[in-house]
Amino acid sequence: MARVIFSLCIIAFFLVIVCSNFVEGKTWCVAQAQASDSVMQQTLDRLCGQLDCKEIQPGGSCFDPNTLRNHASYAIDLNFRTNGVCDTSYATPSPTDPSFGTCVYP
Repeated sequence: MARVIFSLCIIAFFLVIVCSNFVEGKTWCVAQAQASDSVMQQTLDRLCGQLDCKEIQPGGSCFDPNTLRNHASYAIDLNFRTNGVCDTSYATPSPTDPSFGTCVYP
């Protein structure tokens, strides 16, 4: 019985940590690793047709590395910040900040 209670306490502790990240707005939305390149390209084209994707254009702070998945992740997160949408058919919420170097995700 004590082992079950201890296990439940550990699970509850981790849920509090994860949920507090979501509640505090410390969630990003990034491309799924398994999403196909064609879906990533379609998503990138659609989102950058609606949003200001200047940071992933040549000379932008998030242009390098110049990869489809990195650019799509930035656009997906920008859409999440702007419209509150994280479409789980090609994206996934993440409590980890994907920013790197001079590239700061919104």
